[in-house]
Amino acid sequence: MTSPSERGRMPSIRDVARLAEVSHQTVSRVLNDHPSIRPETKARVLDAIAVLDYRPNLAARALVTSKSQTLGVLSATIGEFGPTSSIAAIEEAARAEGYSVTTLNLTSTSPEDIGSAVRQLGREHVDGIVVLAPQVRVFHVLRGMASTVPFVTLQSASGADEIGLSADQMAGARLITEHLIALGRTEILHLAGPQDWIEAESRMRGYLDALREADLPTFPPIRGDWTADFGHFAGQELARRPDFTAVFAANDLMAIGLMHGFRDAGLRVPEDVSVVGFDDIPVAAHVAPPLTTVHQDFSELGRRAVALLLAQIRGEVAPSFGALAPVLRIRESAVSR
Repeated sequence: MTSPSERGRMPSIRDVARLAEVSHQTVSRVLNDHPSIRPETKARVLDAIAVLDYRPNLAARALVTSKSQTLGVLSATIGEFGPTSSIAAIEEAARAEGYSVTTLNLTSTSPEDIGSAVRQLGREHVDGIVVLAPQVRVFHVLRGMASTVPFVTLQSASGADEIGLSADQMAGARLITEHLIALGRTEILHLAGPQDWIEAESRMRGYLDALREADLPTFPPIRGDWTADFGHFAGQELARRPDFTAVFAANDLMAIGLMHGFRDAGLRVPEDVSVVGFDDIPVAAHVAPPLTTVHQDFSELGRRAVALLLAQIRGEVAPSFGALAPVLRIRESAVSR
């Protein structure tokens, strides 16, 4: 039998109904996951959809159901390893649920640009939004907007709430600082992330808590910008100071740049100074020396975001997720001398 697509047109809902030997209303109910459909009927319809490679007309469905089957992702950090991994997982999980994904990158996190991006996603009739923009002001703006579109946030911090998911940044920072202390490092500096970033503040708090509990001296954190270039600059500047034995950099890129800066200034890692990072980006295991860091499961955060958002969209009870536990990756940049 010649399929509709072979005859020069895309298959329709009536073609699916004909092949499955049901009404087109039944096919529509299957597509909308109606609870009244018997399992054997649903299986027959899904088989027909697969055979015909039927793709529902999403625009038409949106008019009937008020749902576009599209999720929006609002990100201020596209191109970085963590958010990129989360977005890939969001797209995969969304596809498995019959949703497509539209991603908007915030080039600026001013209130005007945040509002403009949310309104643009609204014009595209997304059913919900995942926010990957871990600056405090982003959430202030979102909560203040009179938007009826459900949203969840990947806060990248401790303490998930009913719309937020998190990795336990404070616990990770404590874990890696305690590792340095266990190695006998007593003068530990912190190369922090930028102000207003939730994850930067959480990592700094974990570092300070670990030092206080060990009754060790604290130093004013050095504010960085997440880049390897800043880490390299900081390494060259810090090499002139004689008052530290280790540095905890708030992310791996700054830690890698820091080690480069130390090397250029004649300091050896880990013989003269220990260096640790955060995130466990793929290259961290392959720099010289391999970087001790904290691993975060960004992909799992993305999958959880979709589950939480779809529960809101469907009016279901939201799944309960705790903060993801960090994992210490011990490598040669911070080992016993």
